[in-house]
Amino acid sequence: MKNYTAIILLFIANSISGIAQGISMIAIPWYFTMQDDMELFGIIYVLTNCVSFFWVPYSGTFIDRFNRKHIFLAVTTVCGLILMGIALLGFYWGALPWYMVALVFMMTFFNYNIHYPNLYAFVQEISEKDYYGKITSYIEIQGQLSSILAGAGAAILLEGTRSGKINLFGFKVDAPFSIDAWQIHEIFMMDAVTYLFAFLFIFLIRYQPLAKRKEETGNVWAQLKIGYSYLKDNSTIFLFGVASYSIFVCVLVTTFFIAATYVKKHLGENADVFAASEMYYAMGAVLAGIGVNWVFKKMTIPFSVILMTILTAILFAVLAITQNTVVFYLMLLILGLTNAGTRILRVTFLFSHVPNQVYGRATSIFFLTNIAFRTSFLALFSIPFFQSSNNIIYAFGILSVFLTLAAIVLIRFYPAVIALDEPKGRGL
Repeated sequence: MKNYTAIILLFIANSISGIAQGISMIAIPWYFTMQDDMELFGIIYVLTNCVSFFWVPYSGTFIDRFNRKHIFLAVTTVCGLILMGIALLGFYWGALPWYMVALVFMMTFFNYNIHYPNLYAFVQEISEKDYYGKITSYIEIQGQLSSILAGAGAAILLEGTRSGKINLFGFKVDAPFSIDAWQIHEIFMMDAVTYLFAFLFIFLIRYQPLAKRKEETGNVWAQLKIGYSYLKDNSTIFLFGVASYSIFVCVLVTTFFIAATYVKKHLGENADVFAASEMYYAMGAVLAGIGVNWVFKKMTIPFSVILMTILTAILFAVLAITQNTVVFYLMLLILGLTNAGTRILRVTFLFSHVPNQVYGRATSIFFLTNIAFRTSFLALFSIPFFQSSNNIIYAFGILSVFLTLAAIVLIRFYPAVIALDEPKGRGL
């Protein structure tokens, strides 16, 4: 494999920062949950997504216009400095007010909006086409192993080990050490330091581009229009991309907003259960990374995505009608498997059908539709009704219906998606 060392260094950088980011993004929703301010957090999340409507088009054009390694270096520098500044204020003040915690959430979320499209575009640029399926699986495995470590770290740091126990995958095990629960600014400081290490590994990357890109000019909206025009001329790819993102929409709404309230108000559990659920989700994603290409090798990508979308609709219905921690863990395990499996297959499909020259801008269009759905659900679920008693279960019911509709769209356009590969004489 060409650029093997570059890909390994990229994975290492992604893992280091991913663990600390994961702990921070588990800690933030729980911070608002414990203050009984999830309505406020819902407003913050909605505003974050609204700003993303303007940021995502810029990020997509940056990805296609500039050196992708340099983008990573710039983002890690800016985010690391901002996060360290906020953490230092927390140490100075003795605690962080809610708006500083919200600022970290927004900054990290905006980072995600450019980080992951840039990661996939960079990998597509420096890897051979024959390795697309394996590379996307490796990215998923690496990312979710980081999430498992983040979940374990969050379970320890948010609750501490004063009881002499830690929660690993829902099992209370004896802690070989004693640690007090960390304050949120201490977690942010650890996160900031990992950005520095990520910068160093990315700086060491040397590579030979394998996908040809030509320099483009024009303002952001002119550049974005190129991506829009490409998808307009390839409407089947657009429809498949939007519908196949439906699981991801539900995952972001669930993991960052619904799950914390579900754990506290429906299951009556603590932060360690919330963190353990993230570990189960990540484990499911790891299993998808390891086995999705093997399990679905005799099926087409569109058919596999349809199956996983239907399965996810069922699991959200199960969460709505049950009240059991073990079932919750199992459903999060399956959710990790279906979301990661769909992402691996979707990215492999897009790598094969979308030119690297417009990849960033095309995926920006998908992100914009994703944000539109996400913002609508967040605005709805921020209504006090869903935050009172255990009414959060109705949110899972609504998401189940949404996924069912997405599956219907995928089924309706299945023949057209399959036809995209017929001239090449190969199945997906």
